[in-house]
Amino acid sequence: MATRLPEDTVRPAAAVDPEVPTTRVVGRRRSTGTWWRHLLVWLAIAWALFPILFILSAALNPAGTLSTSGLLPRAFSTSNWSELFASRPYWTWYRNALVISLVATAGAVFIGACAAYAFSRLRFAGRRPGLMALLLVQMFPALLTFVALYFTMVEVGEVLPEVGLNTTTGLILVYLGGAMGANIWLLKGYFDTVPRELDEAARIDGASHVRIFFTMTLRLVAPILVTVAMLAFVQFWGEFMLASIFLKDVDSQTLGVGLWQMQQGNEKNANFGEFAAGALLASLPVVVLYLTFQRQLVSGLTSGSVK
Repeated sequence: MATRLPEDTVRPAAAVDPEVPTTRVVGRRRSTGTWWRHLLVWLAIAWALFPILFILSAALNPAGTLSTSGLLPRAFSTSNWSELFASRPYWTWYRNALVISLVATAGAVFIGACAAYAFSRLRFAGRRPGLMALLLVQMFPALLTFVALYFTMVEVGEVLPEVGLNTTTGLILVYLGGAMGANIWLLKGYFDTVPRELDEAARIDGASHVRIFFTMTLRLVAPILVTVAMLAFVQFWGEFMLASIFLKDVDSQTLGVGLWQMQQGNEKNANFGEFAAGALLASLPVVVLYLTFQRQLVSGLTSGSVK
């Protein structure tokens, strides 16, 4: 015989009243409304890959002309690379661009790090006006200085031909002339995140500013140094205006200037395949650099922009 429960007995938690409709559907996920964000991301990726696909198709096009190039390659051939290496000093241009970019990058990072350390750690007259002056100078376009730089290097070349016009050393010196103001605020912001107590403890032990800078501070700010080095290398690797003004000989030109001259004259349509093949090889150092140091790049940009 079944036992009847009292009326005031509490029902179990698992009991569900069949008359009350339930709104939860098992197996379905609630829409988050973020599908349009993913759509925008894929559209941006497709838009960015469009010129790369076109250049790749033109480089593989055996005809090697602009009029016969399309978005998708109709045939595959390496004849454009063979003609480029045989008729142009491509690897000489590649070597010049690589040497100039690496040396200028090392000099720019060193000058910027020294200036950022001075503005961050030292206290001297004119410190704040100097920072503001560097910021204001960046607002003027660099194109305004090209004429003055040209005549300056002409005069310098008459005294020191090794650093005048049409020399790799002269172009590197011109690049380093504006190295301090390029990323000084980014470097200083990261230097400010390093605790000053470390410098004070090192000075108590008898260390000078030079020793603190080279043996301790540079190791602590390595992410921002890598970030600035990457940005500087990409800038110098793709720089065209100053290189086209200062380098006139074919064997002393950089990669950008050499490829640009291939597209001049009446044969620019016929040389487009060689230009596309050279452009693909020119993108390899930048791609390898970003893939290798992408973590340091993100860390340096985010940490250096806090202050």
